[in-house]
Amino acid sequence: MGVTLAFVAMIFFAANILITRYAVARMPVESGFFIVLATNILFPLAIFAVELTARTAPFAWHLKGAGLFALGGVIGTFLGRRLLFDTVRLLGPARASVFHSSAPAFALLGAWLLADELLGFYELVLVAVVWTGLWLTHPPAGSRSSEEQLSPRALRMGMVAGILTVAGFGFGNVFRGLAMRVWSEAVLGTVIASLAALACQVAVTRDWSRIEAQLRAADRSAILLYVGCGVATTLGALFITFSMLHLEIALAVLVVHTTPLVIFPVSVFILKNKEELNARTVLGALLVLAGIALLALRS
Repeated sequence: MGVTLAFVAMIFFAANILITRYAVARMPVESGFFIVLATNILFPLAIFAVELTARTAPFAWHLKGAGLFALGGVIGTFLGRRLLFDTVRLLGPARASVFHSSAPAFALLGAWLLADELLGFYELVLVAVVWTGLWLTHPPAGSRSSEEQLSPRALRMGMVAGILTVAGFGFGNVFRGLAMRVWSEAVLGTVIASLAALACQVAVTRDWSRIEAQLRAADRSAILLYVGCGVATTLGALFITFSMLHLEIALAVLVVHTTPLVIFPVSVFILKNKEELNARTVLGALLVLAGIALLALRS
């Protein structure tokens, strides 16, 4: 069950990476991110309202759990997801997806340091298999068919944004997993995480007149694309949070970051071969799928 939930979360996060490519071309990230965060708050809040009326057990507030969700929102949603938009803009969706898929390294470290979570030999072997597959799905440097060539400055900026992105996603998900261990309120926790991220974004925003001008100038399609990013990331966050009730934190993060399984095949058909799909990437995808399947079959 945990692997299935994490895999569904991966599909939603992969959809977000693809939608982001078109969203950032129509509206700057600095204003679009507010639309994403607003969706991240209002959408799960509506879900929680329905859930609250349908549940039989009384609702109980848990300060520590809420605080952990808020911390996950600051590190994962604000730092990680905000910088993911910049990584996609600077490096393109394929390279951004590869950075996104390396976040489990930080989650593995964070789960060990913060949650005292140790994986067995079998799980570590599967982690190695999946990571090898993810590395193979990355188009080789210099491949003409992968994405446009980048300037050294753009590459450096993209690398910095990518590293900060995966650190944020990795440790942010660890805090979500810790929150679920003390307070099983994934939907409300997602609202709290997004509110914390919005507060951070408001605090660092200076040129509000430019934000207002960009929002006023945006067309309907740009707004809908960012709303789509918000819906996709909300559902992804919900599914990975629920998966941590059934699966180790590090393994849930590993599964949810196998986005190249979706990115490369979709990119070939939608982006007209701007991404590379060949024997190397197919082998990588098969290794990733094999690792996930063996993980799901654990006794």
